Amino acid sequence: MIIRMHALELRIPPPAVAVLIAGAMWGISLLAPWFEVPAVIRVAAAVTIALAGGGLSLAGVTAFRRVSTTVNPMKPEMTSSLVCSGIYSVTRNPMYVGLLFFLVAWAVFLSSAWAAFGPLAFVLYINRFQIEPEERVLSAMFGTGYSAYKSKVRRWL
Repeated sequence: MIIRMHALELRIPPPAVAVLIAGAMWGISLLAPWFEVPAVIRVAAAVTIALAGGGLSLAGVTAFRRVSTTVNPMKPEMTSSLVCSGIYSVTRNPMYVGLLFFLVAWAVFLSSAWAAFGPLAFVLYINRFQIEPEERVLSAMFGTGYSAYKSKVRRWL
């Protein structure tokens, strides 16, 4: 049975995608060679990166809550406001950037070269199956306002 690519659009919550990729990264790290990095450095770097990711995600959620718009990534049509200020003046997708940082932190913690492909897989998947469909909906809802915003603010960082 062949699954149409568009059938995956807006179907899997981005945090679930991140968890699935994190699990795959862990499995791959068991099979692949490790970098010899002292645990204290590895853990400190991973915690720092993860905290930065948590801050980005929290800033995104807070900005949405402040204007009472949906944070549900599966239903972009429920969006009631276009948020362009605060963290959204730096990145159009701070919650996804935050998840990406968590995966980068996990890759650093795992200290495996092959695990580093996990964050790349996340970006590719989220771009195609989450962000592109969201952007179609937001363009239809907010028209030139959203187009102007997209021209000023990057999708990731």
